[in-house]
Amino acid sequence: MPVVPVSRIPAILILYVLLAATPARAADFVISDIRVEGLQRIAPGTVFNYLPLKVGDVLDRAASQRALRALFKTEFFNDIRFEREGDVLVVVVDERPSVSEITITGNKSIESADLLTGLKQTGLATGNVFNRSLLDRIQQELRQVYFSRGRYGVSIDATAKPLSRNRVEVVIAIDEGEVATIEGISFVGNQVFKDKELRKQLGLSTGGWLSFISKDNQYSKQKLSAGLEALRSFYLDQGYLNFRIDSAQVTITPDRRGIYVTVNMTEGEVYRLGEVKLAGNLILPEEELVKLVFSSTGDVFSRARTTATTTAITEKLGDQGYAFANVNAIPVVDEAAKTVALTYYVDPGKRVYVRQVSVAGNTKTRDEVVRREVRQMEGAPISTKLVKLSRSRLRRLNYFDDVTIETPPVPGSPDEVDLNVGVKEKPSGVLLAGIGFSQSQGIVLNGSITQDNFLGSGKRVTLAASNSTAVRNYRFGYTNPYYTIDGISRGFDLRYQSTNADDIDIADYTTDVSYAGVNFGLPLNEFDSVRFTLGFEHSAISAGSGASQEITDYIDENGDSFAGFKATASWRHDTRDSAVFPTQGVEQQLDVEVGLPGSDIEFYKVRYRHNWFRPLIGDYVLVLGGDLGYADVYGQAEELPFFENFFAGGIRSVRGFEDNTLGPRDSQDDPLGGASMIVGRAEVQFPVPFRLDTKSARLGVFLDAGGVFSQDASFDTGELRYSTGVSALWLSPLGALAFSLALPLNADADDDAQPFQFTFGNTF
Repeated sequence: MPVVPVSRIPAILILYVLLAATPARAADFVISDIRVEGLQRIAPGTVFNYLPLKVGDVLDRAASQRALRALFKTEFFNDIRFEREGDVLVVVVDERPSVSEITITGNKSIESADLLTGLKQTGLATGNVFNRSLLDRIQQELRQVYFSRGRYGVSIDATAKPLSRNRVEVVIAIDEGEVATIEGISFVGNQVFKDKELRKQLGLSTGGWLSFISKDNQYSKQKLSAGLEALRSFYLDQGYLNFRIDSAQVTITPDRRGIYVTVNMTEGEVYRLGEVKLAGNLILPEEELVKLVFSSTGDVFSRARTTATTTAITEKLGDQGYAFANVNAIPVVDEAAKTVALTYYVDPGKRVYVRQVSVAGNTKTRDEVVRREVRQMEGAPISTKLVKLSRSRLRRLNYFDDVTIETPPVPGSPDEVDLNVGVKEKPSGVLLAGIGFSQSQGIVLNGSITQDNFLGSGKRVTLAASNSTAVRNYRFGYTNPYYTIDGISRGFDLRYQSTNADDIDIADYTTDVSYAGVNFGLPLNEFDSVRFTLGFEHSAISAGSGASQEITDYIDENGDSFAGFKATASWRHDTRDSAVFPTQGVEQQLDVEVGLPGSDIEFYKVRYRHNWFRPLIGDYVLVLGGDLGYADVYGQAEELPFFENFFAGGIRSVRGFEDNTLGPRDSQDDPLGGASMIVGRAEVQFPVPFRLDTKSARLGVFLDAGGVFSQDASFDTGELRYSTGVSALWLSPLGALAFSLALPLNADADDDAQPFQFTFGNTF
């Protein structure tokens, strides 16, 4: 048998194809009609639209191949063939089924809607033609999605269930498995900083006692990427200009539940600052801008301080109307001297003015109520400081869910912008009739109409009533925060309260208090205000059958009915960025209350409250708070009335101890309160994990301390009580739900500990 050279094989193949095509050429014909067979859902017209043949065309081999390719390209069919009946072309198809339904089960960490959106982008959606090859691709892509979230044990099974009328139901069964936890973090190449410090900067952890809340030991690719960038920033802030991460290795344990991370790095050497100068069009005096430069010659180079300097100069120029100023830090590196010379080049651009202020989204609130909080004036140079202040003031009103301020340029006018204020209204009025519970008062029946933004005018109106076994409270109040255009407020308050002190863990007596008062407020600046209140109060006191000697003696000596005028002066300082769950700022209030001369009781009370908020990493917020109180008598009075005492303990004070139980006790061992009080707390607050609506709920980890002291006792730190624990607050549509789980740290045998505390509903 002769051997055919390899070089002649292509030519032989071509000849074979030509010879094989000869019978087809002999079968060429002119199409007199076209008929489609095998269709179930697809209309014949759809096939004709894609078929590049028509009656009168000659069907040869090339035309046949073009037509088959065109129909297969639609992906509507599993199989297509052409048959001839005389001069009639018969197109026989095997139609693919359509996707009637997509069912996803087992997914918990990813919403079904998000998964369906992703599937649609791959071509799998209800109503689409089903392509079986997509199932394998979908399984692979879903696995990658879960892998990126640290769920390496995920199992995905995608199947197609046949239905009638050539349809299928795609069923995707997911077993997400557990999120892999980090079991080890190591670093290779670090000579200067210890592993402990680098793990802190990386933001990953092998777990701690709060990991069940913070999830800091759970692995994901996104968390690792963010951590590596934070590590890179850390080294650049320490002067290691040539620092680099050579690799980050991730090893998975055989059971796919554990992760070991190894970061390989090259630290390099420390660079210091050489000459630091300003250049460009400074606009402002150089000595004024130099104060905003946070580093000087000889300092270790820091990218963070460099960025802070450019930001500070940009904001300073923005406050002067240069809204589009650019400040660039231009470094010149001297490798031999290991120094970096920095030049901050300032390009202020044009000074920009505000053409007009517009308000949108205020469906209930009047324009004037919004505009009076906006500190940026029309026609004036724009000030980034005033724009931020305007947004903070609007958020502190607590009328809106969201506040945005945009400054789009005016077309055709390069030195003008508009100030567009957008608000999203929130329910500022509450009509409440319901039931609540407080561990100090028990079941509370309440009803109220409270409108913080009455008829969109910004005025506050309250009509409230509540009733429990311990307290009955009725109140009507009105406040106009802009009684004058300068922001002087005026209001009045009418209230009646009957309290059975024994039922709220105080001594055995009852008070009935009626009050009527008027108040005026005066703003001192953007953050400070004072308030003056003058009212008349009548109190009736009755001792219970189990009242102590201290209570009965006071009533015997001073009577059981007291009336007089009270005056209160208050100072308030508020820089919080929001009235609800603030993330930064300070809230302070000092109240001085005096029973005026001539009243049945001549006394005074001073109280100072302070809350300080500061953002930490991510959505975590540090809160430091304090509450100080002191009371005494003057004039003819000799003893502070027991019903004017301060009390501490409970969910709103020192958690973990029963309401009002800290401090002095009477001869019946009932809490009597005291003339001075000190309460403090430190708390880290954060959103509820995996909750989409983060605006209405918060968790916290806290440390509380506090105590109450009698009039003749000196302050003793040994008498303070401490507790620690976790807290939660949910602003539900039916009222606030708060609870705490606390551990008293130094409770005495006589203290009334209460580790779990909660309250629900609105009480007054």
